[in-house]
Amino acid sequence: MAAFIIAIVITVIAAWLIIKNYQPQTVLLLAGIALLTITVIFYPENSILYGKAKTTGSVWLDIFAFAKNSLSTQIAGIGLIIMAAGGFASYMDHIKASSAMVNVCIRPLQIIKAPYLILALGYICAQLLHVAISSAAGLAMLLLVTFFPVLVRLGVSKAAAAAMIGLCAFMDLGPAVGTANLAAKHAGMETAVYFAHYQMPVAVAVMLVVSVLIFFTAKYYDKKEGHVVVVQSAVDVSAPEEDRAPTLYALLPIFPVVLVLVFSPLVIDSIKIDVVTAMIIGTLTAFICELIVKRDFLACCKGVQVFFKGMGGMFTSIVSLLVCADIYAQGMQKIGAIDYLLVSVQNAGFGFTSMTIVMTLLVGVTAVLTGSGVAAFFSFAGMAPAIATKFGASAVSMILPMQLMAGMGRSISPVAGIIIAVSKAGECSPFAIVKRTLIPALGGIVTMFVVNFLVF
Repeated sequence: MAAFIIAIVITVIAAWLIIKNYQPQTVLLLAGIALLTITVIFYPENSILYGKAKTTGSVWLDIFAFAKNSLSTQIAGIGLIIMAAGGFASYMDHIKASSAMVNVCIRPLQIIKAPYLILALGYICAQLLHVAISSAAGLAMLLLVTFFPVLVRLGVSKAAAAAMIGLCAFMDLGPAVGTANLAAKHAGMETAVYFAHYQMPVAVAVMLVVSVLIFFTAKYYDKKEGHVVVVQSAVDVSAPEEDRAPTLYALLPIFPVVLVLVFSPLVIDSIKIDVVTAMIIGTLTAFICELIVKRDFLACCKGVQVFFKGMGGMFTSIVSLLVCADIYAQGMQKIGAIDYLLVSVQNAGFGFTSMTIVMTLLVGVTAVLTGSGVAAFFSFAGMAPAIATKFGASAVSMILPMQLMAGMGRSISPVAGIIIAVSKAGECSPFAIVKRTLIPALGGIVTMFVVNFLVF
């Protein structure tokens, strides 16, 4: 109980400091180190080692080694995806391929004259793409490179477009998602059956509700913040013709998306290309196109340097924040706050329906606090079959809302990697993004509960 109270107090203080515009990286780093230090002093029986890391021989040095291990882990995983996507986006801007793509896309979309409708429909398309692109951060970065500039040119604010992309993986759907595979295993069925017969009936209803709420929420906050809808042209009419990118360059920003989709279970399942590999291939393809068009090898080589500078910029602004958030989130787990919640639920003595709601909300709260839907679900998923058996109920009726809630909680967590990433594009804080995702997320959560209990 004491560990839980300490964790909550530190969390409240950290949140207050961030709201007061203190540097979030420093605040989260100090909060994480404070949690680890308190663990060492008052709860020495709890290990503070990061994952499978080995001790340095001193628990005090282990605290700082923890930060090092977090840095190496995050850079090798989601951090690399974010940096590669940032570098690719910078290079696309440098060669004006982004402008070419936006110009091509805007022409048919301008006819609709409803940018917020396109924003809402964009969420449904993005959520469906998540079936093929299992990485939430990877999908978000692909959308930031491709769809984000189109939405901004159509007239929605950068914050609105970024918030929608922050919801792109609101539900972890499909056989390729790790949480779905674990859920199917605990439910005692094939992943494909779990996806088609259980996930999709709930997901369809949730997607419709979330898209409608995105429409009204985005319009409300844009109007409240004084944003004026102005459709912008992607072409700089004052620029000389030779400085404009060829129309075919419009295909370059979406090339990595095509690669990831084609080499996936949707089309060719014998070969798989991850997001980082697709970004590298896309960058080199664009480099070859530049050579053909400009015929200046030296200038084209210098241009590729923009890719690496973009990667560095993403590390400074986003990945550094992601690492500090991870240290804080891991500190929450090491001190025992999550274990306390788990034990409290086990001893609560609720009925099956109440237990399902509590377990699902527990996953959501953990995802919000840690920023990781995977960690939240993996922490509690193993309890579902035993609880369901105890009440003589089907395990899937409990495991399904828990698994979906993992992604939902991540979408309203200011320390989640995907929220941190899109906040940079939206030119606002992660809290400003969460403010915009909160209402659609709550609507989706309520819908998920209702449909799950009505159908299953």
